[in-house]
Amino acid sequence: MTTLTPDPVRSARGGRAHNGRGPRLGGPAWLILRQHRAAFWTLFALTLLCVIAMVCLRGQMMNYLDALGSSQRKAGSLPPDFEKYSNRLSGFGGYLGYLPVLAGVFLGAPLIAGDLETGTAKLVTSQSVSRLRWLAAKLAIPAVLIALSAAVLGAVFSWWWHPVKTLTDQVEWTSGTFFDVTGIMPVAYALLTFAVGAAVGMLLRRTLVSMVVTLGIVVAIGVVWDRFRLDLGHVLSVSTSKGVGPGARLPKLPAEAVQQGRGTYFLTSSGGRLDWTTCLDAPDNEKAHTACLESRHVIGWSMDYLPVSQMHTMQWLGAGIMLTLTAAIAAFVILWGRKRLL
Repeated sequence: MTTLTPDPVRSARGGRAHNGRGPRLGGPAWLILRQHRAAFWTLFALTLLCVIAMVCLRGQMMNYLDALGSSQRKAGSLPPDFEKYSNRLSGFGGYLGYLPVLAGVFLGAPLIAGDLETGTAKLVTSQSVSRLRWLAAKLAIPAVLIALSAAVLGAVFSWWWHPVKTLTDQVEWTSGTFFDVTGIMPVAYALLTFAVGAAVGMLLRRTLVSMVVTLGIVVAIGVVWDRFRLDLGHVLSVSTSKGVGPGARLPKLPAEAVQQGRGTYFLTSSGGRLDWTTCLDAPDNEKAHTACLESRHVIGWSMDYLPVSQMHTMQWLGAGIMLTLTAAIAAFVILWGRKRLL
């Protein structure tokens, strides 16, 4: 039976094996990698396959763009058949959005629950390894691998998206398909769900039940995050003051800006805004409708939007919140498990 007793020869030589083959893992690190090698190899394989797929798909997209004339490579001038490339981009971003689910349900939930269910935790902590050391290693090693995988996937996807980011409005940066899988966000999101899964597994102590409960919590986190993601940004407004009648133009949003709110508003002379449904109950003719708007002192249109320049700030703010929650959950797992694990 394998135990966690240190190798005296290896310890005496500063952690190097006596056969001269270089550093060798031992203790909790070796056990954790050995226990979960199937999950870790699967994570590595999926990451590699996704990277290869994104590189190939980006190459096809760039070949298409290179074949276009310079006039067609401007924003709003791409041919209709470019839609298939933007659909591939959006679709792959949607698939990458499942990384937090995989991290929480298939890596986090079974991590501690499996050892508690099979009795491995009791065996490990009865050796020369303390609960604190075991729990710290149990959380740290998968977390590092998850962070590396998420960082690589996010970086390659950003590299794929960058050439067409300003060329088409078919990909909105505020959507979870792009916001949650680029920059620092995939790392923070995956680590949060992983920590949640580990905590649930420790408390419920049953692998299958922990996976089901973790799935529900991760879905709930996704719903809440989708609802409040855009609140991290500072909404700006653009307006006109040349009337709203025939021939009046709506405000023009900056490039890559995404409209917010409930649409277009009426702007009044005092600087206030009225909902676009104002005066819809007026008699059904243009003159009466215009008179109604004039009585409300309407002078133009107003629109709310989020500029793309805020994307990275919003991502770092959101990631900061998620990483803070992750640290709090990890601390809870270690402190609670140190005293009540068995």
